[in-house]
Amino acid sequence: MREGIEIALRVNNAGRSVTVPADETLLETLRERLALTGAKRGCNQGVCGACTVSVDGRPMRACLSLTANCAGAEIVTIEGVARDGMLGRIQMALEQTGAVQCGFCTSGMVIAAEALLRANPQPSAAEVQAGISGNLCRCSGYRTIVDAVLLAAAGGRG
Repeated sequence: MREGIEIALRVNNAGRSVTVPADETLLETLRERLALTGAKRGCNQGVCGACTVSVDGRPMRACLSLTANCAGAEIVTIEGVARDGMLGRIQMALEQTGAVQCGFCTSGMVIAAEALLRANPQPSAAEVQAGISGNLCRCSGYRTIVDAVLLAAAGGRG
């Protein structure tokens, strides 16, 4: 049995305390200890982006981030994007444009797009492409995803 260390996190606007082995990834902690399964285990090598979460406002690969290195951090997962039962702006735009097929990449894509729009509220299509380039989608293509992010940037007006 691996020895554990106690870590305090703020996850989706709630204080959480977990005891984890020093080598446990944030993805393992979120999925297995906190039952937040929206961040997906895809490649488990930081390539696909399916595990992307926001850590202190920056998109990060949870499969490459040690929980111990996130002590005291503000973490937002896809479960924390919707507020009061209302989808977030990217989620609504993805729905409106029909940009989601299997949905495996969606949580990471939403987190990456939210970070992009925080940094650049009115991006061009090329900037959206660059902003989500670390997130792979294997079934829908990227045109409708880019359209959705541009729609969200425009305030949801088509």
